[in-house]
Amino acid sequence: MDKHNQTVQVNGRAIPTDSEGYLHNLGDWSEDFACALADQEGLVLTERHWEVIRFLRTYFHEHDVQAQVRIMVKHFSEKWGAEPGSNRHLHDMFPRGGPQKQGNRLAGLLRTKGEH
Repeated sequence: MDKHNQTVQVNGRAIPTDSEGYLHNLGDWSEDFACALADQEGLVLTERHWEVIRFLRTYFHEHDVQAQVRIMVKHFSEKWGAEPGSNRHLHDMFPRGGPQKQGNRLAGLLRTKGEH
């Protein structure tokens, strides 16, 4: 397999991703995929991680674009409080690229515009 393509094993099925773990086919996403990718990235998903993942998926499906970090911070600061919803805390939760990169990967969304 070339360096631009990889797979994530989900229930015995190889799900194709790019070299950073973004899905090639958004229809391949499942909660099991998110768990398998998180495990591969060394991340233990908590209920708060799932809240972010669900928010990202819902936002994308409602707006047809990924949520910007400032939108996530506003939403989660209102929901969880200023510190737990802060940019720093969200980046601590998703240490491999923050909520916009790692969060979008786990949510089965495309890489955001401007990402290389």
